[in-house]
Amino acid sequence: MKDIHTFEQWQTVREQQPVGLLFVKTTGCSVCEGLLPQVEAIEANYNIPFYKVNIADLPEVAGQLGLYTAPVVLLWHHARESQRFARFVPMQELIFRLDQLQEVTDDVL
Repeated sequence: MKDIHTFEQWQTVREQQPVGLLFVKTTGCSVCEGLLPQVEAIEANYNIPFYKVNIADLPEVAGQLGLYTAPVVLLWHHARESQRFARFVPMQELIFRLDQLQEVTDDVL
């Protein structure tokens, strides 16, 4: 999982990658710390790039994306948000959505 360090980097990634996952966390968030390893564990199963950002270090991302809590897992397809999971992320639902995204993008990646 690659780190996002600037808002401009996030914009570039979203525009240049046809699909992806963004894991949004914040400092001192125990739910974030518990969920991150679960999301990292499934990354190898997909040909989809995974990214993470700490909104305590980069609040502009939270503001621009309208994020009011953490953790948040965003999936995007062709530079548009396709799915958003916030606070309590059901892993089976996330896996299902990633499987769908993988199916429609196998030819693109």
